[in-house]
Amino acid sequence: MFDFIISSAHAQTAVPAQSPFMSAIPFVLIFLVMYFLIMRPQQKRIKEEQNLLTKLTHGDEVYLKSGILGKITGIADKVVTIEVEGGSRMKVLKSHIGGLASAIFATATPAKK
Repeated sequence: MFDFIISSAHAQTAVPAQSPFMSAIPFVLIFLVMYFLIMRPQQKRIKEEQNLLTKLTHGDEVYLKSGILGKITGIADKVVTIEVEGGSRMKVLKSHIGGLASAIFATATPAKK
């Protein structure tokens, strides 16, 4: 009687052998989805930011990632001098520049009355 239960249990747990290639397909698909949804757009944003930072010139109006707006009055390799409202000047890291201020004002929509 117990032989029937044991042989029945072995028959249920027997799984046909799968090739290693077939078992790797889900991992490859997950990696591809992650690459196209996460990694590739991030690399594109980094490249655009680096391109913007290399094209900065004296007199450009920029915004910082902290939200400060100002005009570039001096540029070094890693430091930029920015003049803010009232004539105050501050030195900031070039990597903290978020973009050109014209991009902010071009996309702003007028307030409805």
